[in-house]
Amino acid sequence: MTLAPSPTLLSQDKALSLVDSTIKQSQAEGVFVSLNASEEALSRFSENQISQNISKNRFNLSITSYFGKRSASSSTTELEPEAITETIRRSEELARIAPEDPEWVPLLEPQDYEQRTPAFDIKTATLSPLKRGEIVQQVCALSSQAGVEGSGTLSTEASLRALGNSRGLRTFNQSTEADFSFTARIADGSSWRQRTAFAIDQLPIEALTEQLIERAFASRQPREITPGNYPVVFDGAAFVTLLTWLVWHLDARAADEGRTFMSRTDEAGKPVGNRIGEQMFSPLVQVQRNPAYPLLQLGTCFGDGLSNQYTDVIKDGIPQALSYSRYWAAQQGKEPTGFMFPLVMTGSEPSLSELIAQTERGILVNRSWYVRDVNPRTLEVTGMTRDGTFWIEDGQIAYPIKNLRFNQSLPNMLRDVDGLSTVERFGSSVVPGVRVKEFNFSSVTDSV
Repeated sequence: MTLAPSPTLLSQDKALSLVDSTIKQSQAEGVFVSLNASEEALSRFSENQISQNISKNRFNLSITSYFGKRSASSSTTELEPEAITETIRRSEELARIAPEDPEWVPLLEPQDYEQRTPAFDIKTATLSPLKRGEIVQQVCALSSQAGVEGSGTLSTEASLRALGNSRGLRTFNQSTEADFSFTARIADGSSWRQRTAFAIDQLPIEALTEQLIERAFASRQPREITPGNYPVVFDGAAFVTLLTWLVWHLDARAADEGRTFMSRTDEAGKPVGNRIGEQMFSPLVQVQRNPAYPLLQLGTCFGDGLSNQYTDVIKDGIPQALSYSRYWAAQQGKEPTGFMFPLVMTGSEPSLSELIAQTERGILVNRSWYVRDVNPRTLEVTGMTRDGTFWIEDGQIAYPIKNLRFNQSLPNMLRDVDGLSTVERFGSSVVPGVRVKEFNFSSVTDSV
């Protein structure tokens, strides 16, 4: 018998039993059942004091019924048998009258999932509001003593997912996550950082707070520089936002249909496949989908039941894989892959400080803010620096500079990577600090 992972989350046995009983009640030709539950807690603070405490317990049972190529879904947030039965029947009624899906695929067969257990930290799952408040209080005290205005969040989450269908697919995952975000402000100076871990004790909260307070002081009275192309050192927290944008666009169908930077076209501009196997980026760029990575240890499947396992995404600067949906994989004679997340980019031994010391001149970017598409076909994006941007001279941080707007092709950015630091986890991604030879800044902004 599997013990419950936390005081109120369903146990593995209970969750899978609920999935099984739901499938047995179905009168459809096929049925897919997804059960998701979570306990989330968050403390928000501003002006050096706690401003909000939130606790959420969520439960959702989603049922998709199939009749031939017709399907429909219905869901409930109640555990009572009557509510579940009603949800099953509603799903079936809607499926019978739904239009046929032109991109229909049969229910997923049972999968071979990795034989590992995702990380679940009981201390994180059961962290009390009092203990969370004490941690935040310590952060606020450090900010107040230093004379800066501190704000941010501290959150914990325990979650589970159980999936099953009428073809025999069954899977269960549970996990925990802790996240800390902190902004320090003083006059016209500011700094920010976010870190994530599967256990609350893995977050370096005090050290990170002290580092950001120091950076906020250093960022005061920024100077203006002329926009243009500059070498840039990205803190991992800034780089992960840009890398995520690129990986989002590694979709096989969009590439094959000529809609992304991964598309190959003929002389007439017509799509003729994708650019898998081409040398597109710096040989230093190594990216994997790796949910088992030690800093992550995430689930073994996606929400549709497809296996989430190790995949080389970019190797030695050469794209190795695109994301194939089940429909598009069938059309192209490929295996479906699921999304290319969670992503891990291989780093190197130097610290970020050592990477800066190896840089003759350039800009240190600590945060990429409000990144948006400009041209999906070339994957040019725009965004701004924020919360501490600095000029580097002779391997030293020389002085703070005013924030800059950038317009940059992300494939070109990865082409110009020439230095890496050690890795850290941000959200569900693990990336290093990164240096690029050239990055385009289009204007100065008034953002702090």
